[in-house]
Amino acid sequence: MTQFTEYKRPYQQVGHALRQMIANMSYAIGDKLPPEREIAEMLDVSRAVVREALIMLEIENLIEVRKGSGVYVIALPQCKGTADEEDRADDSALNAAGPFELLQARQLLESNIAEFAATQVTPVDIANMRKALQREKNELKTGEDETGDREFHLAIAQATHNSMLVELLKQSWEWRENNPMWLKLHSRIIDKDYRKEWMSDHEAILAAMIKKDPVAAKSAMWQHLENVKQRLLELSDVDDPNFDGYLFNSYPVDFIRN
Repeated sequence: MTQFTEYKRPYQQVGHALRQMIANMSYAIGDKLPPEREIAEMLDVSRAVVREALIMLEIENLIEVRKGSGVYVIALPQCKGTADEEDRADDSALNAAGPFELLQARQLLESNIAEFAATQVTPVDIANMRKALQREKNELKTGEDETGDREFHLAIAQATHNSMLVELLKQSWEWRENNPMWLKLHSRIIDKDYRKEWMSDHEAILAAMIKKDPVAAKSAMWQHLENVKQRLLELSDVDDPNFDGYLFNSYPVDFIRN
């Protein structure tokens, strides 16, 4: 297995290896890199890690991902600065969790928040959730931003009546909204029909909250974020839409039902 320096995140390790590969194998500007699957096999890592590493190199303007075509070199590493400068870049703007790591954290955090919220929820909380869901429906019709989505998840956290859980939820969303890799991933997604699917997920979560059923609420939230991850994996894959490998595995849904 390829050895990486331990202080970097997995996708940063792979990104560093890809920089070296581009330089050492004499790639020229305009050359096409191997497909994700080949890179994953070569470095003995999952394809999710490779995808995140490619996003990182996109942000650094070293490569360009062309939908349906492949990944192309648009600048050479030696033209980007020294290795020390690359490491400083990693430690600053790019030293952030990858999109699928963020989703794993949200799945663990928000499914448990939903479970507890279902035991504490009040009629006012339910009204706030309904209001957020209605805003989400309106935004879906008009094509506006996804403010309703965030407000719905926030309303569930607020239903716990625990200020620390609310702050944790807000922080996780801020990390997502300011994460360069998350933004790059979403910039590739043209088809917005996925928002309709997530609307159905939210309705299932709301139904569990109205019934004050913590098991159903936890399961519905877990499944919603699983659906988000699966859809993003499918829509963001530039090589193989049937890719089924993961770096950050989902926590088994069976634990909710036991």
